[in-house]
Amino acid sequence: MNHDLQLTPGTRTTDLLAWAAEHGYEPVPEEALRTVLTLLELGGASMHEGFPELSSPLLEQLLHEQLHLYVQPVAEPEAYGRAVRLLIDHQRATRRLNAKRHARLHAEAEWQGELLCDLLRRPHLLTWPRLYTLLLRADGVDVSDAAAVRAWLEEFRALTEDQRIACFVWLEELGPMEPVQGDEGWNRARVLSVGMATDGARLLLENRLMRRSYRNLAGRNALGLPMPDELAGDFEDFEAAVAAEALRLCGEWTVPGLPELLVAEFADLAPEPETAEIEEYLAGTDA
Repeated sequence: MNHDLQLTPGTRTTDLLAWAAEHGYEPVPEEALRTVLTLLELGGASMHEGFPELSSPLLEQLLHEQLHLYVQPVAEPEAYGRAVRLLIDHQRATRRLNAKRHARLHAEAEWQGELLCDLLRRPHLLTWPRLYTLLLRADGVDVSDAAAVRAWLEEFRALTEDQRIACFVWLEELGPMEPVQGDEGWNRARVLSVGMATDGARLLLENRLMRRSYRNLAGRNALGLPMPDELAGDFEDFEAAVAAEALRLCGEWTVPGLPELLVAEFADLAPEPETAEIEEYLAGTDA
């Protein structure tokens, strides 16, 4: 990725972890904290000395609406709520919050962090990267080995449709699964739903990456610096860079490289329906 585009935030994760250790706070996994800081800045949080500043709407957007679209934690889903509470404590310590707002945000982060743990256990809210991350881990695949991930996907592709569906059904053991369009189980409606959720989550991320890039490049333009090559030519170059970075981030939050594989080489295992296909299905359910 061309760093001049400034798509993804360079978070102060290390600094915040060092501050927490110095002041005796409970350790927070670095991955969870970096994800929280990244999504908050991409979500439009005001920044102060490199840290996003929380508000009740931003907190709800992060914990209730966004994180379950992207992350599949190895363990400790509670870590995301703890990461948010650490950020709140840091804002209080640096006098960016008064005692009343600090207490209110802390309470909101605690109960919404618990809600997030529940959302992460609901199979009907899965996206394709999250779904295949669960299956890869369940089969004991070394997800840090790109060749092993690819080999597993090739073996999964070789299964019959019924065998693949049986693997999806296993995911229902994670928690309650709400019906889609009145249907239950892993049928066409469910596959359409997962595909739409995946497409929507990625498009949302791409949009926010673009907006961040434009905001930061305005300052570059004011200094008379040249635009990055991706913005100096066809807009398609910029779109491609944004799409690639969105897939990279989705991999960082699930299995590195997996989202790219599902889009580029194994799209048949992770279908994202076109508008016509969705309309055709909906017309059939109304008949």
